[in-house]
Amino acid sequence: MNSPRRIAIIGANRIPFCRAHTAYAEIGNQDMMTAAMAGLVDRYNLTGEQLGDVSLGAVIRHSADWNLARESTLGSGLAPQTPAFDVVRACGTSLESAILIGNKIAMGQIEAGIAGGVDTISDAPLVFSDEYRKIAMKSYRARSTMDRIKPWLGLRPRHFKPVAPGVVEPRTGLSMGESCELMAKKWQISREAQDELALASHNNLAQAYDAGFYDDLISPFKGVEADNNLRRGGTMEKMAKLRTVFDRSDSGTLTAGNSTPLTDGAGCVLMASEDWARERGLEVQAYLTYARVAAVDFVGGEGLLMAPTYAVSEMLDQAGLTLQDFDLYEIHEAFAAQVLCTLAAWESPLFCRERLNRSEALGSIDRNKLNVYGGSIASGHPFGATGSRLVGILAKALQTTDARRGLISVCTGGGMGVTAILEAA
Repeated sequence: MNSPRRIAIIGANRIPFCRAHTAYAEIGNQDMMTAAMAGLVDRYNLTGEQLGDVSLGAVIRHSADWNLARESTLGSGLAPQTPAFDVVRACGTSLESAILIGNKIAMGQIEAGIAGGVDTISDAPLVFSDEYRKIAMKSYRARSTMDRIKPWLGLRPRHFKPVAPGVVEPRTGLSMGESCELMAKKWQISREAQDELALASHNNLAQAYDAGFYDDLISPFKGVEADNNLRRGGTMEKMAKLRTVFDRSDSGTLTAGNSTPLTDGAGCVLMASEDWARERGLEVQAYLTYARVAAVDFVGGEGLLMAPTYAVSEMLDQAGLTLQDFDLYEIHEAFAAQVLCTLAAWESPLFCRERLNRSEALGSIDRNKLNVYGGSIASGHPFGATGSRLVGILAKALQTTDARRGLISVCTGGGMGVTAILEAA
């Protein structure tokens, strides 16, 4: 193996994120992913270029999507000799993809690659019951015509009731929102604090759009030019009128306004060695310097979405940095409460001592540096695409501002967290 090389981020592209069952209601994963990649290929003049590898993923997918990355690559304009592979790590999928492509670049296995992800709620696969499957498979395995017919005699109307993809954690039976409600209660996160963070997410995204920040990060798709979940002119009074969703009692705090909406969308990032970028006259926006994943025991123990607290702590030790050594923080807003629970944990001496094995608390961050260009609550959260959105935002910000270092943190289903550090070129 070669000595590690610096991992350069050249740029990113995505299609606008749209609320489920709206603009992309009849669009599948492959079409969205191909569109996002084609925009990236066009922007960086990569048509016909053979890259070392492509890593893409989706959390919710049809069985026909079994080779999603390769098929999207073949339709993107890249040379057909460009290989590709699928990867899935729940909501951290495309950040994990970036880490994997980055590792290949660092070790000299490839010179350039694309990482990304996609997800659709609108085109979610519906399947029939397991009873129906058993009837069909028994018929398929039969050798005689009569034996093929016999299983179907047991077919009943109930077998035609479709089964949607599961929306709960198998080990707890709770949805992410229900789990986050428990976290909010444990950390005493108020409804007002959640609404304030959600309102800031929308305001920051609107300001970024108005300033042209997203002009070279988004390719229009199907007549949509901007994230259609963005809400302008919001107020705390309007937020306060929304009903709670996951806990309808007086103690509930999570609403549709302070939670991410179900979203369709796709995004990707171009990464390379410095030599490859230099040979093509491409400017490096930032470098991926550190990354870490972690998992927690969330069944009767840690909160489902608290793994980033561990991953960031371990990554800071590896990098020799403190939590305050960052100019920008891109923390995925699965729910406003999740972000606030994470920040509260880092500020807690007891949590940091007992859970993170630290002698003192990691401390607080400057909230003015948090999700400056809008967060997931405002832009939406296609599960497999969010990591690429965060990398794209942070890399561009490090290139176009005085910021020198940024932190990315993504919580995921299954009690995992994926984190990374980017530094300016």
